[in-house]
Amino acid sequence: MRDIMAMQNQNQSALNSKKNNSHNKKNKKISKDNNIKDNNVKNKNAGNTSKKSKEIGKNAQITTWPMYILIILLFFIYIILQHNPMVSVALGIVLFALIIILVAIESINIMKENKSSRKKDIIEIVAALIIVGVIFLGLDIALGTYYPLDVVPSCSMLPVLQRGDLVVLSGRLHTINAPIVNVTQSMYSSFIKNFSTNTVRECVSYNYSSHSIDQFFNSGDAILLIQLNDSTGRYFIVNQSKSLIKYYCGTRTIKYFNGTTKQVAYTNSIKIGNRTISTDANNTIIVYKTVPNDSFYRMGDTFIVHRVFAIINVSGTYYYLTKGDNNPALDLQYGNYPSNASLIEGKVIAAVPYLGYLKLVLSRSIEEPYGCNFTTIHRSNFSLT
Repeated sequence: MRDIMAMQNQNQSALNSKKNNSHNKKNKKISKDNNIKDNNVKNKNAGNTSKKSKEIGKNAQITTWPMYILIILLFFIYIILQHNPMVSVALGIVLFALIIILVAIESINIMKENKSSRKKDIIEIVAALIIVGVIFLGLDIALGTYYPLDVVPSCSMLPVLQRGDLVVLSGRLHTINAPIVNVTQSMYSSFIKNFSTNTVRECVSYNYSSHSIDQFFNSGDAILLIQLNDSTGRYFIVNQSKSLIKYYCGTRTIKYFNGTTKQVAYTNSIKIGNRTISTDANNTIIVYKTVPNDSFYRMGDTFIVHRVFAIINVSGTYYYLTKGDNNPALDLQYGNYPSNASLIEGKVIAAVPYLGYLKLVLSRSIEEPYGCNFTTIHRSNFSLT
């Protein structure tokens, strides 16, 4: 009886073990199938993600705003330095290349977009080009000059204009404010024939006891107009009886930035024909180009920012006599020819401080020139325009 019961228990254990093995195999198969499904889902998701990434990479826009900023900056530098042929040509080539590259990049960006966006972007780019063209032509028409910007390189126009000021110019020369004197062609031709850029006619303070000349006036000195020859260093008192332009000397006070003052010999007025002309604070400031024979040109100053002192009209051709507000004499007295209209870049209508230092740095004109530590005191306040 016991043997029969033991055999039954063994059979029942074997049956249970078989069931458990079958159940474990089934679970393993289900788990394997699930793993396969999970892997397929993961691979599918990974494939979709990779596909989406490729699509995003394919449609990604190339950033162009830094190029716009660079082009604007280079264009600004080009306008300031356009008087330098080599620099202006180099900047022009760089600007042209950058614009071509920018147009190519923008075209690529447009092609990556859908059709509706492409049409919109094309319209925006064309509109932007039209606006830029209209602004450029508008400024050209409004200002009337190809050179709308220049820089004050010295302190000869203190206190109205500071060294490093960026000046805005207008080419409307018919609105220049200054006294006009009519002179015959023969009189002017004779004046130019006898004019020499190697001589300086300047008002000086002469000390009788030491027989010396100086710009600074001391008690007991005489104020004289002398002619100094640059090549020999000799000077003599000028006889102006037959001169077309006569200079009348006096004194002015200059004030240093430390508060001290001094008296200096100064050209107070000139006489052309029968007309006497004095310094006028309301006369127009212009920018003119020097010629190779001018003393300013030989010193390296190719463009001068000075106030018009008087205008000589020779049968409809105008010649401009100029002077720096902080200078004791006219540009003519330093050995510079009167400028005609073809040499004038424009008249100053506005000034922006400090921005012109970019040109001074690039042209290596960092060293401060003479006259930056004092200001000439005038009888009336000078104006910009």
